[in-house]
Amino acid sequence: MLGLMSSIKVQCEGQLKASAEFLPAEPLWKRAPTRDVDGRPLSDFMMIIPKLSKRPKDYIQATLREIDAVLKYYEHVVVFADMNLKLNTLWVTVKPVPGICLELPAAVKTRVPEALLVAHKHE
Repeated sequence: MLGLMSSIKVQCEGQLKASAEFLPAEPLWKRAPTRDVDGRPLSDFMMIIPKLSKRPKDYIQATLREIDAVLKYYEHVVVFADMNLKLNTLWVTVKPVPGICLELPAAVKTRVPEALLVAHKHE
């Protein structure tokens, strides 16, 4: 099964790479890193951008540029990022820096107000 996916990934050199292409629908758990090069665990978060894929192409591209700008600003902590347009979800894996899983999503929300952080409700 193939799906249109726009991926924003950090390569080993620290450069962000953006691509929009048809890729096999490989599970995220197979692609997203869980540990850094030294074996330490990484952190991650997910955001939903409701109905993004149903918006005009220009709007989608502008939204992706805004997200890319935030990720580039935080490139010192971002290890992996994936924007799945089919599911309207943004997955970001980061180095375990205290507060980054709130700070970075807040920065995305500032530039993309409809973006929502997905969180587990603690009872």
